[in-house]
Amino acid sequence: MELQSPQKELYSKDRLTALQAQRLAEEIAFGPVVFQVSRLMIKFGILQLLDENKNGLTIEEISEKTKISKYGVQCLLESSLTIGTVLLKDKKFFISKAGWFLLNDKMVRVNLDFNHDVNYLGLFDLESSILNGKPEGLKVFGQWPTIYEGLSSLPEEVQKSWFGFDHYYSNCSFDQAMEIVFKDGATQLLDVGGNTGRFATCCVGFRDDIHVTIMDLPQQLELMKEHTKEVKGNERIHGIGRNLLDPSVDFPTGFEVIWMSQFLDCFSEEEVISILSRAARAMDDKTKLYIMETFWDRQRFETASYCLAQTSIYFTALANGNSKMYYSDDMIRCIREAGLEIETIHDGLGMGHSLVVCKKVK
Repeated sequence: MELQSPQKELYSKDRLTALQAQRLAEEIAFGPVVFQVSRLMIKFGILQLLDENKNGLTIEEISEKTKISKYGVQCLLESSLTIGTVLLKDKKFFISKAGWFLLNDKMVRVNLDFNHDVNYLGLFDLESSILNGKPEGLKVFGQWPTIYEGLSSLPEEVQKSWFGFDHYYSNCSFDQAMEIVFKDGATQLLDVGGNTGRFATCCVGFRDDIHVTIMDLPQQLELMKEHTKEVKGNERIHGIGRNLLDPSVDFPTGFEVIWMSQFLDCFSEEEVISILSRAARAMDDKTKLYIMETFWDRQRFETASYCLAQTSIYFTALANGNSKMYYSDDMIRCIREAGLEIETIHDGLGMGHSLVVCKKVK
C-alpha cells in the first residue's frame, strides 16, 4: 500500500509524545464511555446551555435548568471536563472548542447519530464478524444476510440516522457531479443502487429531457417510489428491481450513462469486479460509467480519512461483512480487471468525493 500526500507524511511516523500516546491509549480504552457521555451532554441540552451562557454556569444552575439531578449533571460534567469538551473556571463550567464542534458541526452530529442508532450495539460482535466474514452485529435488528435487505424494516429512528448519514455525504456532491455527467447532453441514465432516489430527483430537476432508471433491490424501489411521489418530474424516474449480488443478473442496455454513487463500497472486491464486468458488457463505445466514492486515501484533510476508515467497520460488523470504504488503488485495480479503463478522476467533489469516469476497453 502506497499513500499520497498529505496522508503519506501523517501516517508514516509517530506524531505524539510519550505522554500524548499514553493519553490516546486511555481514550481508546474508555472510548464507549466518552461516546455516551458526550452524546448525553448534547441530548440533555447541557452543551447548548453552556454555549448560550458565555459567563458560565455552576453545577446547581445546570441541574435546575435541565431538571437532571445534581449527581447526574456532576458525573457528566466531570467526565466531559477530562474529555475536553467543557472547561472549569471559578466554579463555573464553560463550553470548549471541542464541545462547540460536538454541538454545532453538522458532520459530527450525523456521525454521532449514525454510530449510536445504527452501529453501537452491533459493534459488540465485530470480532466474530471479522473471523466469520459476516455482519454478525446485524442480528440486533433482524436476521437478514445484509442490512440492505432489512433497511425498509429497521426501526424508524435507526432508518432516520442511516439515511441521514448516507444523504449527508452524497447530496453535497451531486450538483458538481451532474455538471460533469451531463456536459455532453446525455438524456438516459441508469442509476445503479439508487436507494431512495435522491440523485434521480436531482437529475430530473437538472434538465427536462433527462430520464433516470434506478436498478436496485425491489424493497428499495418501494422506498424510492414513496420518496419521489411528490417530486416534479417523477414520471421520468423508473425502476428495475434486481439483486446485483446475483452474478446471473445482467445490466440493461441502451443507456448513455451508468451511475454508481456510494454503491460499490457496499461490496467485496470479487463482487465489485462481477458488478463492473456485467456493466461493461452492457456498454457500447459511447457509454460512460461514473463511479462516485469517498476514498479514504484521496482526502484533503486527515480528519476525513479518519472518519472514512472508521466507517469501514460499519460495513464489517453490520452492513455485509466484506466491504469497506476503499483504498483508491484497490478500486482502480477492480475497474481494470472488469474490462474498463479510466478516462479521468475528479477529486474534491462535495465533502471529499472522487468521481471516476470509465469507458469500455476497445
